[in-house]
Amino acid sequence: MHIKSIRPFLGAKDFNTSCAFYRDLGFEEVVLPPKMALFKMGDFGFYLQDAYVKDWVDNTMVFLEVENVQQHLDHIKSLQLPEKYAGVRVSELVHQQWGSEFFVHDPSGILWHIGSFKK
Repeated sequence: MHIKSIRPFLGAKDFNTSCAFYRDLGFEEVVLPPKMALFKMGDFGFYLQDAYVKDWVDNTMVFLEVENVQQHLDHIKSLQLPEKYAGVRVSELVHQQWGSEFFVHDPSGILWHIGSFKK
C-alpha cells in the first residue's frame, strides 16, 4: 500500500478569522464550497470547516513535524500572531527526551504541536 496523504478535518469558531490565521502562517488556501477550505503547504494539508463544536475543537491537537524546530519558532514569532488574533498563543521551545517542540493555539483553540524528533 502507498499512502499519498492524510488530511484531518479541523473546526473553526470563526471561519473567516481562522482562514486568515492559516494564510498568515503560510498555508495556501483552496476554497471548497460549501463552507470549507483546504489549507496546504507542499504535499501536506488539512481541511478547515465552518463548523464549531466546542468539545471537539477544544480537544483537537495536531502534530506538525519540521526539520528545524527553532527556525520555525523564530519565524512564527516574527509573524506576531498573538497580537493580531485573539486567543492565539505561541509557547517557548520545550526539550523532551524524544525531541523538541513548541505549541501554537489557533484562534479557535486548536493546539498545534510543532516539533522535531531526535535522530
